[in-house]
Amino acid sequence: MENHRKVVLYIAQSLDGYIARENDDISWLSIVDRDNEDYGYNDFIETIDTVFMGRKTYEKVLTLGVEFPHKDKVCYVLSKNRIGVDENVQFFNGSIVDLITKIKTQQGKDIFLDGGSELVRLFRDNDLIDEYVISIIPVLLGKGKRLFRSTESENNLRLVKSETFDSGLVQLKYERVN
Repeated sequence: MENHRKVVLYIAQSLDGYIARENDDISWLSIVDRDNEDYGYNDFIETIDTVFMGRKTYEKVLTLGVEFPHKDKVCYVLSKNRIGVDENVQFFNGSIVDLITKIKTQQGKDIFLDGGSELVRLFRDNDLIDEYVISIIPVLLGKGKRLFRSTESENNLRLVKSETFDSGLVQLKYERVN
């Protein structure tokens, strides 16, 4: 049986392309909070068993005062200066291409890129993202941390789904064009 594990970037950004304010504040995401609406997140999480995060994103998650959300997954945190493991994750600073290639040869579910922009650029530069699910939050932040940093790589995508919600959130799903 052939394995078709995908690397999926599932993330939210402001209409003007930011994932956080300059001080890493993400409280603006709550403007689309609605009872009984998770924008497909719980269904998505059921399709993955491996998570990649950048170190800054991981450290931000630890400050949110909630249980680490990926305890039931294999979770890698890319870090230049931390090594080994902690109670939640395995720190990694080797070849991302080699690791993703190895993971994709194993049986399992899809792979979730959970931010931030340095992680996204690294995966993009190596053409490792198979699917982009981007929720556009109806706010213009004006400045902050961009989802897509400048890069030399160009990635062609094909829109496979767009969905609008009463909150004003628009969710776009793209696949990589080979």
